[in-house]
Amino acid sequence: MPKTVKASIADGIITVEGPKGKLSQKICPAIKVEFEEGKIVVTRENDEKATRAYHGLMRQLIRNMIVGVSDGYQKNLVIVGVGYKAELKQNILIMTLGYANDIEYVIPEGIKVALDGPTKISVSGIDKQLVGQTAAEIRSLRKPEPYKGKGVKYDTEVVRSKSGKSGKK
Repeated sequence: MPKTVKASIADGIITVEGPKGKLSQKICPAIKVEFEEGKIVVTRENDEKATRAYHGLMRQLIRNMIVGVSDGYQKNLVIVGVGYKAELKQNILIMTLGYANDIEYVIPEGIKVALDGPTKISVSGIDKQLVGQTAAEIRSLRKPEPYKGKGVKYDTEVVRSKSGKSGKK
């Protein structure tokens, strides 16, 4: 655990606080979470299948909280298409994606959206799940299609294009 991060457990809830913010998570009753020499140790009470699954889940959720409050998470989206663009007004992302009307997406609390030009969107925050969910919701407004490649896609996503009706037979 980094020195800039503080963690505490009270009433079955672990709270992690760091330079970027504060997150908390309920602990499964079959899992024990303890502090040891700058480490957080996650152990399970028994060896049942469900308990083993919760053991790994709790360990990863706590790790995601620690990374989130110390470094944060970020997802980058790219808008591809002629005339497709995005603009930001307060906490509303307004996108022109080829529909008759512009799409207004209200940015959830705890998420920061930045625009690097009219076609690049950067979604960041301390909660990994919320950052991923917000990026997925923005992408779902106009998923990239395989014929012309137009739509909203992740910057690392590769859209395999199809040839269409007159393709090779």
